[in-house]
Amino acid sequence: MNPEVEMLRLRELMPASGRMLVKMLKKPSQSRAIATPFPPPWKMGARPIYINFELWQKLDVPQRDLLLLQAVSWLLTIRWFKLDLYRGIVLAGTGGAIAELAQGDAIGFLLAGGLSAIALQQIWRKTRSSETEIEADDMAVKIASRRGYRPSEAAQALLMGIEAAAQLEGRSSLNFTELVRSQHLRGFVSSGLFQ
Repeated sequence: MNPEVEMLRLRELMPASGRMLVKMLKKPSQSRAIATPFPPPWKMGARPIYINFELWQKLDVPQRDLLLLQAVSWLLTIRWFKLDLYRGIVLAGTGGAIAELAQGDAIGFLLAGGLSAIALQQIWRKTRSSETEIEADDMAVKIASRRGYRPSEAAQALLMGIEAAAQLEGRSSLNFTELVRSQHLRGFVSSGLFQ
């Protein structure tokens, strides 16, 4: 497999928003076929997806396609600067901490800073949750269906890709999040909800 040709093919498979946001990089030293590090808010540039092409080539093409689409979809779900309850609390707490610091009020600064820290922790937990991964799985299947896959085939390929990637990485079992995702995909495949 020529990594450059494969990266061009995968780039064409991505949705337009993914092409603008994601940067695929070769990383032969990693133990995973595909890895997507969590993008911190202070890194506003392209979000990387690292691929070990030695392991990647051992996966079937549909499995590779769906694993990449899932990774891109997960990155697209992480929006640091959309306003919601927790982000509003972070902004208010940070503003309050700055105001209290300017006034020299240590207790007020600690309370406002603590409020911001709690809200940031909730944002972090939500973006790393099984729910967010399942949302990315569903989005990947929808994108794949626009790329010529039948929804049930796409869900099955993603399910098999999750299991095959774990075997290639030398793991004897799936982690908790992968088990939840697999169960969710099996439910959709068996019920035909994607059809």
